[in-house]
Amino acid sequence: MAKIKAAVIFGGVSREYKLSLASAADVIANIPRDKYEVICIGITRKGRWLYYPGDAADIASGKWELNPDCTSAVISPDPLHKGIIIIENGEASVRKIDVVFPLLHGKSGADGTIQGLLDLSGIPYVGSGLLAAASCMDKSHTHMVMDDFGIKTAEWRLITQRELNDIDTRCEKISAELGFPLIVKPANSGSDAGTSMAEDLESLISAVKVAFSNDNKVVVEKFIKGRKFEVAVFGYDSPYSSYIGEITGNTNNYNPSNFDAVSGDDLTIPAVLPIEIQKNIRDTAVNAFKALNCKGFARVDLFITDDGQLLLNKIGVAPGLRHNSVFPKLMNHLGFPYPYLLDKLLENAVENAERCY
Repeated sequence: MAKIKAAVIFGGVSREYKLSLASAADVIANIPRDKYEVICIGITRKGRWLYYPGDAADIASGKWELNPDCTSAVISPDPLHKGIIIIENGEASVRKIDVVFPLLHGKSGADGTIQGLLDLSGIPYVGSGLLAAASCMDKSHTHMVMDDFGIKTAEWRLITQRELNDIDTRCEKISAELGFPLIVKPANSGSDAGTSMAEDLESLISAVKVAFSNDNKVVVEKFIKGRKFEVAVFGYDSPYSSYIGEITGNTNNYNPSNFDAVSGDDLTIPAVLPIEIQKNIRDTAVNAFKALNCKGFARVDLFITDDGQLLLNKIGVAPGLRHNSVFPKLMNHLGFPYPYLLDKLLENAVENAERCY
C-alpha cells in the first residue's frame, strides 16, 4: 500500500518562528514512517518558501535553511495540481500531496492565511479552517462569539484605530466601567508581545499605545485573579475534551502563549476539582470549540476566579505540538501517545476533508 504523502509546513514571518521550528522538529521525527512519507516545507523569517530535504534536528536549531539542497517551493493554489511546485535550476515540477500539517503560529499562519491558501489548493489539512482560525486569533471576535453563545469571558472593551485621536477620553471611560487592574492586548497576536497590565489611567493610556504598535485593534480586559486551566479538544462532528490540566507553581509569570509548562510552572493532570466543576469546564471547552466552528484540535485556556466564576480565556487552534507541549501532554493522559496522536490528526484531516465546504 502506497504511503500517504504528508507535507509539514513550518517557520514563518511571525514572532513565533522559533516555536514553530520546535514543534516541527518533534512532529517530523515522530510521524509514523510506515504509514506516511513526510515532505518538509520551511518558510524563512523573510517569507521565502523552501523545500527542505534535511534532518529534523536541524529544524529545531534553525540551521535548516542553510542546507544546500533547499530549493524554492510553494503550495499551488490550483486544485488541479493538489501539491507543491518545486523550482530547481530554473525548472518547475509538481509533487503531489495528500495532506498538509501546518505548524505555523501567530500572524500569517494561525490567523487563517495558510488555511485560505490550502482551501484554494484543495489539499486536506490538519486543524481548523480560515474563519475559525481568524476568529480565534482575533481576541475581539472570540469575545463577541462567546458573548453571543452565553460563554463567559473576562469583562472587556475594544479600542479601534479610529479612536486613537481621542484615546485619553476612551481610556477614562473604560477604566470607569471596568476598574483596575486591566490587561491590555493587541487584538491579533499569537504571543504576548504588546500585552501589559495597567494599574491606573496613565499606565492604561501607555499600554494601549504599545498594543497599537502590534495591531490596529486593542482589547482591554478586566484582570482575572484565580486558577488557570488547560483543556485539549479533539475531533470534528462530535469533538470531545481531554482531562483538565491546571497550571500551578509560579502562575503570575505563566505565559499562555508559551505552549509549554516550563520555567517554574507545572501542569497538573488531572486537576483536582469536584466532579461537577470538571464537567462544567470540559463542557465549556467543547461548546466554545463548536461555537467558533473549530475542527480537528485546539487548546482551550480557562480561569476559575477566586469567587468561583468559570471564564474562558482563549482558544488556540494552532497550539504548540512539541512532545512535551500542553496539548500533547493532555492528550497523552487521554490515551493518545505522541506518535499515535500525530497519526490521528493526519488521518482525521483526510477523512473529513470533504466536509469542509
